[in-house]
Amino acid sequence: MSRAGRTVAVGVWEAALAAAQVEPLVRRALAHDGDRLRAGPVALQLAPIARILVLGAGKASAAMAAPVVEILGDRVTGGLVVVKDGYARRAGPVRIVEASHPVPDERGRAAAVELLRLAESAGPDDLVICAISGGGSALLPAPAPPITLEEKRRLTGLLLAAGATIGELNTVRKHLSLLKGGQLARAAAPATVLTLALSDVIGNSVDVIASGPTAPDPTTYAQALAVIRRFGLEGRAPRSVLDRLEAGAAGRIPETPKPDDRIFARVTNLVIGDNSLVVAAAAARAAALGYAPEILTRALAGEARGAARAFVARGRTLTPPACLIAGGETTVTVAGAGTGGRCQEFALAAALELAGAPNLTVLAAGTDGTDGPTDAAGAIADGGTLARAACRRVDPHSSLAANDSHAFFRATGDLVMTGPTGTNLLDLYLLVAEPLRGD
Repeated sequence: MSRAGRTVAVGVWEAALAAAQVEPLVRRALAHDGDRLRAGPVALQLAPIARILVLGAGKASAAMAAPVVEILGDRVTGGLVVVKDGYARRAGPVRIVEASHPVPDERGRAAAVELLRLAESAGPDDLVICAISGGGSALLPAPAPPITLEEKRRLTGLLLAAGATIGELNTVRKHLSLLKGGQLARAAAPATVLTLALSDVIGNSVDVIASGPTAPDPTTYAQALAVIRRFGLEGRAPRSVLDRLEAGAAGRIPETPKPDDRIFARVTNLVIGDNSLVVAAAAARAAALGYAPEILTRALAGEARGAARAFVARGRTLTPPACLIAGGETTVTVAGAGTGGRCQEFALAAALELAGAPNLTVLAAGTDGTDGPTDAAGAIADGGTLARAACRRVDPHSSLAANDSHAFFRATGDLVMTGPTGTNLLDLYLLVAEPLRGD
C-alpha cells in the first residue's frame, strides 16, 4: 500500500470537489444590475416583470436557488424547490422540500403537484427561474394517470437494476410524466422561463438533465417503448406503463413538446457547470503536487467493472509520478442482493486488478456525495486492499458478484465519505502512480 498515493488521491479529489461548488457557478452566470438581469449571453429587462418565481428540482437545486434569491433580493416572490433528503438549505421565500432519490416517493409526488400548480399560475408578465440539477427526475415524479406512483417506482427500480443509462431512463420517464420532457415549460407558458442547469450527464444535453423539464424533447414514445424491450422488461413492467407507451407510439397520445414548439420562444436553458470543471481542477492539483496529469476522458461510461479493468490497465502504462484522470458516469447491472453504487463497484473491480501493484492507488467517487443508495461518495483501492480484506474475512470476488461493494469497503475502511455536497457534476475517477522503491 502506498500511503503517499492515497494522500495524493484524496488531495486531488478534494480540489476537484471544491471546483464543483455551486454558489460561485451561479454568481458567475447570473448578474443583477438595476432593472437588468444578465444570464450568460442573455439579458432580461426586469421592469415589466410582475413576479419572479423560483422553481426547481435536483440534488444541487437548493444550493442553486439560495444565491439566485440573494442576487435578486425581494424581487423573488416565492417558489418551490425539491431536493434529496439531507440536501436542503434556506433560500428566502422559496420553499425547500425533501424527497426520496433515486426511487421516488409520495413527498416528491405531492411536491410535483404543487410545483405544476405554481408553474401554471405564471402569466405573460412573470419570470420563472428554474434551478435544475441531476436527481430532478426522481425528485419530481408526476405520473400521468392512470399510472400510479408505485408503478412508476417499480419501473424505475427495474431499469436501474438492469443497468439503464441516465439517457435511457429519462427517455422512459419523460413519456410517463406530466412535467418532464419540456412539459414544465408548457405549463409555465406564456411566462418567460430561465433555467440554470448543472449537468450530471455526459454531453450536457439539457433534455437529459433531470429529464429536461424546460427543454425540447427529441425522444419519442416509440423510443421509450424500445428501451423497455431492449432490457427485456415487457413481462415485468406495469401494464399501465406499457399501455401508455404503446398508445403514444401509435399516435393516440400527444407527444412531448418538440424543438419547433412555440412554447420555447420565451424559454432559455443555460448550463452553468459540468464535469469538465471537476476534471480540470483535478489535473491542476495533481500537477501542483508533482504528478504528471493525464486526462483519459471526460465521458467515461459503460459497466463499472469493465471500465475499472481498462482504467487500471491504462494506469499501469504511466511513468510515475503520474495521475490518470477521468470524468463520467458508469453503470451497474445488478445481479446480486448487496448494496453499493457505481463508484464503489468500480473501486472493487479495480482492487482485483491492483493486486501486486504496491505503487498504484485508485479513487472513484461521485461529486454529489452519495453513490447509489448508500451514504458514501465512493471508495479507494490500492495494492493492499485485498490483503486488508482477507484480514477482515471479506471476499472481493463474492462481494463483486453480489454487488455488495459498500459492505466490502466498509469492512476495509476505504469508503470515501463526504456527506451531501450540494453539487452534482458526475463522477471522478483517479489513478495515482507512485515511483517504485529503488526507482
